[in-house]
Amino acid sequence: MVNWAQMYDCRFDVDRVPELLARVEREYDSEAWTELGYRLILEHDLVSPASIGALPRLVRLASESREARHLAGEIMERAASHHGSDELLAESADVIAEFGALLDRHLQSRPSDYLVTFRALLAVEEQYHWANVLGDFEDDFYDLRCPHCGVEVTVAIGGYGRYSAIRDWNLGDVDRRDLLPRPGEELTGIGRWMYGIAVRDGEVALAEGIAHLFGKAECPRCASVFTIAAEYEAANCPVLR
Repeated sequence: MVNWAQMYDCRFDVDRVPELLARVEREYDSEAWTELGYRLILEHDLVSPASIGALPRLVRLASESREARHLAGEIMERAASHHGSDELLAESADVIAEFGALLDRHLQSRPSDYLVTFRALLAVEEQYHWANVLGDFEDDFYDLRCPHCGVEVTVAIGGYGRYSAIRDWNLGDVDRRDLLPRPGEELTGIGRWMYGIAVRDGEVALAEGIAHLFGKAECPRCASVFTIAAEYEAANCPVLR
C-alpha cells in the first residue's frame, strides 16, 4: 500500500497525483494526463517518489490506455536515477514484470509506437542506458573514444551511412571507415535479445541497426578495431545501486 502522504511529486506536492490518478481511472481526461506527465517526470530526466508509487495504478490502466503505457514506460526509463524510492521500486517487482509482459504483447501487434514500447521494455529489463539512447537508426550518432589511441570517434548508423569517422567542425565527418556489423547468430547478451525481438516482429531496419551497433568499428586515427556497444556502454552506462 502506497502512503501518498509521503510520496511527493516533481512539484513537491503530495496530494495531486492520487487525485489525478483517480480521475483517469474513472474516464479519459486529457488535462489530467497532461498534469500527471509533468508531475511524474521532471524536465524529461528525473522522477520522484510519487512516480514510483504511481506505477501499479498506471500498469493496471496500460492495456487499454496509451497514455498510461507511455507514462509508465517513461518512469521505468528513469528508474536508475536518484528518486529515493529504491525499496518501493523493489516491492513493485511483480507489477514491473506484468508491465514487461504487456509491453511484449503490444510489440507483437506491430504498433505505431513500436520504438517507444521497445525502449520501455528495455527499461523493464534494467537496460536503462539503451532504453534512453536507442533510436530508430534513421539518423543516429554515437560519440566515443577509441580505446587504443583515445581519439574521439563519431559512429553513424542511419540512412545516410554506417561508418566511423573523425568529426571536423568545418568539414563534417572525415576519414570515414565502414562499420562491420555482427551477424545475428553471433550476437550475445543484451544485443542478441534486442536483435531477436526486432527480427521476431519484422522490424528490419531496427534489427540491422542493432547488428551494426553491436558490431565493430575501425578507428580512423590508429586503425584499431573495437566493439561499438562495449565502448559506448563503458563510458555511459549508469552505475546501478
